[in-house]
Amino acid sequence: MNSHTPALSARAIVAITLSVLTAAIILIWSASPANAANPYERGPAPTLSSIQATTGPFATATTTVPSGNGFGGGTIYYPTDTSQGTFAAIAMSPGFFNTQSAISWYGKRIASQGFVFLTINTNTILDFPDSRATQLLAALDYLTQSSPVSSLIDSSRLGVMGYSMGGGGTLKASKTRPSLEAAVGVAPWHSTKNWSTNTVPSMMLGMQNDTVAPASSHAIPFYNSLPASIHKVYAEVRGASHSTPTSANTPIAQYSIAFLKQELDNDTRYTQFLCPAPAVGGTNPLSAYSSTCPF
Repeated sequence: MNSHTPALSARAIVAITLSVLTAAIILIWSASPANAANPYERGPAPTLSSIQATTGPFATATTTVPSGNGFGGGTIYYPTDTSQGTFAAIAMSPGFFNTQSAISWYGKRIASQGFVFLTINTNTILDFPDSRATQLLAALDYLTQSSPVSSLIDSSRLGVMGYSMGGGGTLKASKTRPSLEAAVGVAPWHSTKNWSTNTVPSMMLGMQNDTVAPASSHAIPFYNSLPASIHKVYAEVRGASHSTPTSANTPIAQYSIAFLKQELDNDTRYTQFLCPAPAVGGTNPLSAYSSTCPF
């Protein structure tokens, strides 16, 4: 019996080396945050209290946008922590006769959940929904192409949001640019009721006691006309009037955040707040709810 181990052939040595290197590469690849199950997740696992909070897990800063660039200027709210990567971006329009001051409370509240958020002024306070739609899209183009925070934004994950005529503008913007990934209309108003060709995931937030844009003739027909094949939600805020969305409101915030997180960040950790349907009526914050759950 030989007292020494036979030498490995050159071919065997190469095969073993390649095997070890392949295993190491796979280990490194699977451990990389950029290749996690969902690379767009931002922030810790949510709880009901975290999406109801007035401030989310991200510290934020602001920068002012002058008029021009196709809209009336505004304010950008953005997370200051970039260690988790880029963020989805949202532009929001105010309603008829309003300036961005009517929607300013959404800025920090939504940005602190891990979004770049732009509240715009429209070119005039009398602009109708289709004009507001054009300005929302111009605002997104500005955010992604020439704003001082463009490097923070993932331009493939963009959404629009709007109040009243601005909410109607989100429907038109979605029809014009189907590459958008989310639209949220808050007490939305539009003279067009049929949006059956829209394919952008959409949430319509109706106000139970709205006499300016009654949900029965605006938000509900909008929701019903949207195709059943998309992710869509109708949530109606109990006891709310048309002006309710111009002040901080927890139900509006929590359902908007959950929907935006799910659609723009593909973050199924937030689906629990949308599906199954929450309790409605009585003392619950919602008086009605419909969706195309399960998402």
